[in-house]
Amino acid sequence: MNDDAVFRALADASRRLLLDRLHRQNGQTLSDLCDGLDMTRQAVTKHLTILEAANLVSSRKEGREKLHFINPVPINAIAERWIAKFEQQRLTALSALKEHLETTPPSRKKKKD
Repeated sequence: MNDDAVFRALADASRRLLLDRLHRQNGQTLSDLCDGLDMTRQAVTKHLTILEAANLVSSRKEGREKLHFINPVPINAIAERWIAKFEQQRLTALSALKEHLETTPPSRKKKKD
């Protein structure tokens, strides 16, 4: 696995969006992936080529269609190598605190008359 290729592929928001869409529904065609995006087919194809080169996406032909599938193995390998070495319990607690602080409205102090 080439970590550099994976990190480069994940650095682009459009490619992360394509991975998110494949995560929600695996096995999509190019047309499916383009649907609703503000990108040309050529741009989506270019992003898919980069994702395939990083082994984050694989494809297979089924009849006249080419289906695209997410490959979670490289992301998991990065998580194990770069994230697991940190204390997961503390990271989880910090993540939960961040989520709580971002979603909980600040308390309003009442003025004393």
